[in-house]
Amino acid sequence: MSKPIIGIVAKHYRQDKKRLETFIRDEVEQAIFDNGGVAIGILPPNEDKIVAKDNWQEQLTTTEKHNFYEQIALCDGIVLQGGGYVDEYECFIAKFCYDYDIPILGICAGKHNMVRAVGGSIGKLGNEDHNKEERYVHSIKIDKTSKAYHLIGKEEVEVNSRHIRHSLNKSVLKVVAVSPDGVDEIVEDSSKTFYIGVQFHPESLYKKDEYMNNIFVNFLKVCSLYKKNKKEFDKDY
Repeated sequence: MSKPIIGIVAKHYRQDKKRLETFIRDEVEQAIFDNGGVAIGILPPNEDKIVAKDNWQEQLTTTEKHNFYEQIALCDGIVLQGGGYVDEYECFIAKFCYDYDIPILGICAGKHNMVRAVGGSIGKLGNEDHNKEERYVHSIKIDKTSKAYHLIGKEEVEVNSRHIRHSLNKSVLKVVAVSPDGVDEIVEDSSKTFYIGVQFHPESLYKKDEYMNNIFVNFLKVCSLYKKNKKEFDKDY
């Protein structure tokens, strides 16, 4: 069977530039390639930046939505990257994947957009200890009944931490892993094939940490099964 194709959602650069650009982090794409997938970019529909906020409302044009449909249709799974600037179209993609049960992994800000997409809300985190660049910052404890536990393969693991926000209202999602000070570290909807968001950055650790690598290994396994059985979705969404 051919390799699963994973669409990594490109992000607008936060800085104001004369020539606008979007980016995909090398660590994210490399984690997909190194674990047997094929990474491609899901590109923004236009050059305008529209900040994603709580109480998110979809505001893409019909043409912009259809441009996303055609891109997503090429993919067997989606990754929402981390990064300080988050755009409205990231929430649209998360909601589309939720509604059509397309496997999606959210990382840091990507997790936040998955929360917003289903009606949740995000708040600023007061504890600056979570915003560090060290390889490992703290542990997390994972609910053994969760999909995340089977994804990672261990109840307690060490993670990195470079974020200043966390989920407040998780809506339909369940918190299945927390840090020692109670910050939500993984959210999921167990009724979906794969709708999981992580607060940390496994792409920065996967080469040396088998449990972080397990996230990509098992995500790609799910995407391979989805590839084998996927059906066309309704493009009048």
